[in-house]
Amino acid sequence: MKLFSVRGILLLFFISQCVVSRVAYAEEDEVEEEEDEGVVEEEGGEAPGEDEAAEKTTSSDADTILLFTKPPGTTNMELPAGQITEFLVGFTNKGEQEMVMDAVEASLRYPMDFTYHIQNFSAISYNKVVKPKQQATVAYSFIPADAFAGRPIGLTINLQYRDAAGNMFIDPVFNETVQIVEFDEGFDTETFFMYVTMGGLVILLLFLAFNYLTGGSKKKASVRKAAVETGTGKEDDVDYEWIPKSALLSTPGSSKTSPRQRKNKRSAGSDSD
Repeated sequence: MKLFSVRGILLLFFISQCVVSRVAYAEEDEVEEEEDEGVVEEEGGEAPGEDEAAEKTTSSDADTILLFTKPPGTTNMELPAGQITEFLVGFTNKGEQEMVMDAVEASLRYPMDFTYHIQNFSAISYNKVVKPKQQATVAYSFIPADAFAGRPIGLTINLQYRDAAGNMFIDPVFNETVQIVEFDEGFDTETFFMYVTMGGLVILLLFLAFNYLTGGSKKKASVRKAAVETGTGKEDDVDYEWIPKSALLSTPGSSKTSPRQRKNKRSAGSDSD
């Protein structure tokens, strides 16, 4: 019965692990299909090379600088997929006329061809006036799609501004390739099932060890009981050395005689009478 219970537990554990692995693989396949669909939709919704100016121009009276606040740094930068990325754009007016910061726009592009748009983000209008010899700063944030996790993507950030005469300028404050990485925090299905499997194995080993130890102790106890319960049913096992010989001779049934000997004894007794 114990052996059957151990086999049953092992069989149930094996079946549960098979079911868990099938569920995990099914979830991974669904996620991959969703990511592929998202990429197709985003790529199909944009036409390459549209809404581009003939040439990007900048003014000699303006200086721009970009600072990423989340995540920090701009070299060998990794952007978390599905999480907010924030940056600041600083503008310095070095001229003698007022300038206006119109808008900031950002987009993810194919790293081998920056004219091919993969994901466009909304352009935010600021219409912020910057007086001569002064500075201004604007903030912008976007969220890279989860489908791009683990891929290098081109990131382009443009600042649109104009001077007092109405001349439009576009300054590419950032135009580099970045790495989109998976966000580590949160619930991870693979890690969860790995811990569940390890916990199940530990419990199974403890159960087998306990069953082995308890089974061995019960066997020893049964052997001891058998040795103690062996009684004095056989005469050969009795030690007669401590019993006097007279008592042994007078013990009823201790001397076994044949009927002829008994008859001879009776006849001898009657003759003596």
